[in-house]
Amino acid sequence: MDKFRMIFQFLQSNQESFMNGICGIMALASAHLYTAFDFNCPCIPGYNMSYGMGVLFVPPIVLFLLGFVMNNNVSMLAEEWKRPTGMRQKDPAVLRYMLCSMTQRAFIAPAVWVSVTLLDGKCFICAFSTSVPVDKLGNMTDVDLSEKEIKRMLARIPCKDIYDGHSIIEQEVAARYLRCISQALGWTFVLIMTFMAFLVRAIRPCFTQAAFLKSKYWSHYIDIERKLFDETCTEHAKSFAKLCIQQFFETINQDMGMEHHMEPPYITEEKPSEQEEKEKLLGITDQGTMNKVLKNWHKCKPPLNLSKYETHNGNGCIKENIELNNLNSPKKEIITYYSKV
Repeated sequence: MDKFRMIFQFLQSNQESFMNGICGIMALASAHLYTAFDFNCPCIPGYNMSYGMGVLFVPPIVLFLLGFVMNNNVSMLAEEWKRPTGMRQKDPAVLRYMLCSMTQRAFIAPAVWVSVTLLDGKCFICAFSTSVPVDKLGNMTDVDLSEKEIKRMLARIPCKDIYDGHSIIEQEVAARYLRCISQALGWTFVLIMTFMAFLVRAIRPCFTQAAFLKSKYWSHYIDIERKLFDETCTEHAKSFAKLCIQQFFETINQDMGMEHHMEPPYITEEKPSEQEEKEKLLGITDQGTMNKVLKNWHKCKPPLNLSKYETHNGNGCIKENIELNNLNSPKKEIITYYSKV
């Protein structure tokens, strides 16, 4: 149990590893879901194709959307795309990198489902049972049936218990024929996906690495900045709530003391813990100011430039820029010691 806890903590600390783990779990879950799925072909002309293709393509679409839902970067990407420009410009390259990264991971589980389904062959046999070339694999010389009746018989190929067209074509022959085609398509799909993944890995170094590293860096920055902002908001809210509750109970205590003709309330010195909690509020001591700060954070995030300190007014606009290098900071004195040899 401790090992699983350590692995989970490591995945939580590393966003990329966490998402890779989630994609791997979803891929295994899709394969297990298919094996547990009770496939029952309707064996009715006109319904086999819809049912077979639905089982082949609908679950991959659901798994693809779940891949985006399980990815925490989706909301971050949408927020970065829709936020006001403010003092920080949007970088389309970073947004493209985030979208491509999420799409690649979301494709893993659907690709596993399609591969497993085609290699198994049940969906393909159900969907294309009426397309079996009877003239090549069966015997149509001594059979006097209409095309509609032949289609009805061929539609029952996936259902061994009700198939009654042995005089036209053997059920095992038709099923094996369609299963071979399905497995060939499955291995072709696996080969194409593997080759595309190889090309992505092999061709990427051929392009400009500086642009790729820049997009990757700022993508990680956006993720870390969001986490740190959430942690800071949580800490600030905790301190704000703690001081509000303390003040409330102190007021209640004073009111009750005055009602019972107790000694008048006296001012006590602040405890070190209370002083620390007040320092964590950073001067934000009421709801209106906090709402204004959060609104300013959304409308105009601070620029990514540590050499400037920019103050904002209530509307989120810049009031003044102060260069940190021009502040009257004490100069460092350098003392050189000479030692005689």
